[in-house]
Amino acid sequence: MMENNLKWEEFVKIDMRIGTIISAEVFKEVKKPAYKMIIDFGDLGKLKTSAQITKLYTLESLIGKQVIAVVNFPPKQIANIMSECLIIGGLGVGTDVVLLQPERNMPNGTKVA
Repeated sequence: MMENNLKWEEFVKIDMRIGTIISAEVFKEVKKPAYKMIIDFGDLGKLKTSAQITKLYTLESLIGKQVIAVVNFPPKQIANIMSECLIIGGLGVGTDVVLLQPERNMPNGTKVA
């Protein structure tokens, strides 16, 4: 059994949505290699974020990729950008992150349940 069990009422407060990466560039201003991205969440708008995913993903492979992200965390300053969402991924070997994505294409902004 896991420690720190989350109550259902806490879990349902997390707003996860499907969005499409529309912009990605090298995040030169950070210490650890990362990309800064803009993700289109449909009616929720386009949100900025960054991710340390440079080992497994090229900039070209990210454009047009659908991802799952938490969209209701408070904005967080990361170097010179204000991150507005958190992309969800699986932790692989070391610090490698494998992005979670829908099994088939979905409308941007689709709620994850």
